Amino acid sequence: MRKRILFIVAMALTLCGLATATPQGLPQELQPLWDSMTLEEKVGQMIMVYMSPPDFVIENNLGGVLVMGAHLSTRNQLQKNLKNIASRAKIPLLVTIDQEGGHVNRIRSLDRKWEKALSAKEMREMAPEKIERTAREIGATLKKTGINLNLAPAIDPPSDINGRETFMELHGRSWGGIENIEKARAFVKGMKASGIISAAKHFPGYDSETNSDLQMAESDATEDKIRENVAPFKALAPDAPVIMMSSVRYTKISDAPAVFEPKIVKMAHDIDDDIVVLTDDLWGTNLRSWISGPEAPLPNPYPASEFKKVVKAALDAGNDMFMTTYPTKAVDMKNTLIELALQSSDYLVCIEKSVARILKMKFRAGLLTSH
Repeated sequence: MRKRILFIVAMALTLCGLATATPQGLPQELQPLWDSMTLEEKVGQMIMVYMSPPDFVIENNLGGVLVMGAHLSTRNQLQKNLKNIASRAKIPLLVTIDQEGGHVNRIRSLDRKWEKALSAKEMREMAPEKIERTAREIGATLKKTGINLNLAPAIDPPSDINGRETFMELHGRSWGGIENIEKARAFVKGMKASGIISAAKHFPGYDSETNSDLQMAESDATEDKIRENVAPFKALAPDAPVIMMSSVRYTKISDAPAVFEPKIVKMAHDIDDDIVVLTDDLWGTNLRSWISGPEAPLPNPYPASEFKKVVKAALDAGNDMFMTTYPTKAVDMKNTLIELALQSSDYLVCIEKSVARILKMKFRAGLLTSH
């Protein structure tokens, strides 16, 4: 109880501008927590894993979990597991879902009213006030379940540089670009009103017709077009403290997928240095294929040495939080990051900056006030 009171007082001081910053850019009231954290605990904050047993999450000090539709079909067990983790975790989890609506509708099993949750393309035809009310209702459903971060909205362009509909538009997932930013903002505000953090995606704008989850997607977008596609992310940054990266290759900038390209990840950080930059699933077939060589068949089983290269590429690019849908690979992620931090002070500085961003985001979202 004493810790909770101290955090609440500290939050009030921060809001009043009376708290000073630490060398890591953390509010001063978080310095004792920071000083108590081991390297393993810090690195753990950078990992988001497919929802796993409580003991696994606690033992590895993981920073976030990803909830999918299968977990929601047994909501009582999910809630029990989340409460178990919350009672034991040193730092509260990001409990994450990608509830966009339409084709990406994870909550259909929770309540019959959400069997046909509207897609982004459908919602963008509504007035902002109605969007906000709808998002608030969906957010309340998520919050009741124990979720606190939604990987939405997808503020990707509806058409690519060649005028063709993008994959996100074809599947009703796009909010329609900068012209609909106030409607996307209404969605984010509705989520926030129910205690849900939003992550804007897929940076720097999904300018491709191809599904990058299944194969390497490419974009011919010029740097000018990319800057145009980034405009919605800049506009939404004050309301969405997380940016999720795209796995598309923007060939005019780099041969690498965006999530592995330092120049593109830096564009996200340049919007606001405190924004947490999150990868998509690093176990994705397309990303592992790119690391191992697109001309060669994907090794099966995939060597641990190759996955280390995936993790290192994501760190070298400047990502803050790494996602995997393959739980045992979270341990490989953790061990790789620790190994890199011990090898190089530059990597340690990079890792600590990312962890500080994550802690600040959790603090500002009110998650840390419960500890």
